[in-house]
Amino acid sequence: MRLILGSASPRRRELLAQIGVVPDSVLPPDIDETPLKGELPRLYCARIAREKVQAVQVGADDIALCADTTVALGRRIMGKPVDAGEAAAFLIALGGRRHSVITAVAVRRGDQIWTREVVSAVKMKRLSDAEINSYLASNDWQGKAGGYGIQGLAGAFIPWISGSYTAIMGLPVAETAAMLVTAGYPIWKGQP
Repeated sequence: MRLILGSASPRRRELLAQIGVVPDSVLPPDIDETPLKGELPRLYCARIAREKVQAVQVGADDIALCADTTVALGRRIMGKPVDAGEAAAFLIALGGRRHSVITAVAVRRGDQIWTREVVSAVKMKRLSDAEINSYLASNDWQGKAGGYGIQGLAGAFIPWISGSYTAIMGLPVAETAAMLVTAGYPIWKGQP
């Protein structure tokens, strides 16, 4: 049995390593992540995680693990910004408000797929022009849903969360560990 991580995210590999899990292979799938017209953020996130895990090529006894994280301001999906202008617009919209960070996890072994969504509430402080410009210049916004990563420089912008810190980073560790155990992956090596 091999564990295949269907994600190029270094944060997901780091979070797995915290619980002693090292994937045998990393094979990020190439799928269209465009939201469907009128699609709600939680349903969108769950659909993308499921499509990712179905797109990963694995052997019959291998386990594939995929995840997707999105930032939602109400019904608005804020994915990875395409440029600094969009990242700035996201930061301005999120400033001074609570928003949701949704991470969906999908695990597949054979024909069986397990999924779970974890929703956390986050409040970002209202940002000054200097904070926005400095953050944009750091390029830390690149490749991050909503244009920020709580584990990086933007952590200074987040005074309050309710939910799972690791889910906000991109992989809810407790839920992922439970899903891997359910799929038969020996997380706790000392268990019979």
